[in-house]
Amino acid sequence: MNNTITYEFPLNERIRVFIRLEQLFQQFSHFLTGETVADKRAAINVLLDIMTIFRRNDLKSEILKELDRHANVLNKIAHNQGVDTQKLEELLSTLNQTSKKLYGTSGKIGTRVMESDLFQSIAQRSSIPGGTCSFDLPEFHYWLEQDEATRLKDLEHWSKPFDDIRIAIDLILNFIRNCSSPTQEVAEAGFFQFLLDTNQPHQLLKISLDKSIHCFAEISGGKHRCTIRFMTPSSDNKRPTQSPDNITFSLTCCLF
Repeated sequence: MNNTITYEFPLNERIRVFIRLEQLFQQFSHFLTGETVADKRAAINVLLDIMTIFRRNDLKSEILKELDRHANVLNKIAHNQGVDTQKLEELLSTLNQTSKKLYGTSGKIGTRVMESDLFQSIAQRSSIPGGTCSFDLPEFHYWLEQDEATRLKDLEHWSKPFDDIRIAIDLILNFIRNCSSPTQEVAEAGFFQFLLDTNQPHQLLKISLDKSIHCFAEISGGKHRCTIRFMTPSSDNKRPTQSPDNITFSLTCCLF
């Protein structure tokens, strides 16, 4: 059992979007395996959120840049002493294969989903609160009442255009999260501030603390300076307050 809580804070917009998509993909997978009508409704709502992010961002280009950057970093350290050459070659092969798949994808990712009249109707009505009731979309109601195999087949078909993107994002975030070692720090009276080396490509902060500590980490900052405040939740519905205690925590400045 994990006895720590980890808070993440992305240091650029690219990683911020990647983490949002990672969370949405995880939610989609969870609801995809559920067999109730509520599960399938939730899966489609999550898929619509994923599509919204893709409409607003040129994610294919951003992910390819990030994959190329990671491949370049790995190639530079290939001959360093102590490097596991076999593991490195496997990682580079995975990166190259993922990049090739994305390069081979034509057009904007996700647009083909809207070729389904049913999905297009659901998307249009979903902008209205409660707008996908049976009297609004009888075809959707009919689909929701079909057997699990039929619904699962359609959901997998609609989500398939995002499969390679999901693999790429998981790969990138895994590299970033595991590239650096944590340091043990103490936030005096619940407050900790530090400077970032602007010559280093910092991507993400990870703050971990024991679950027994009755606080949560509130993180703010940018490329130069970051601040962590450990806040105590209120028991009477008032605003949280900064802890007066010295809080021991683990800090990882992830750069890759």
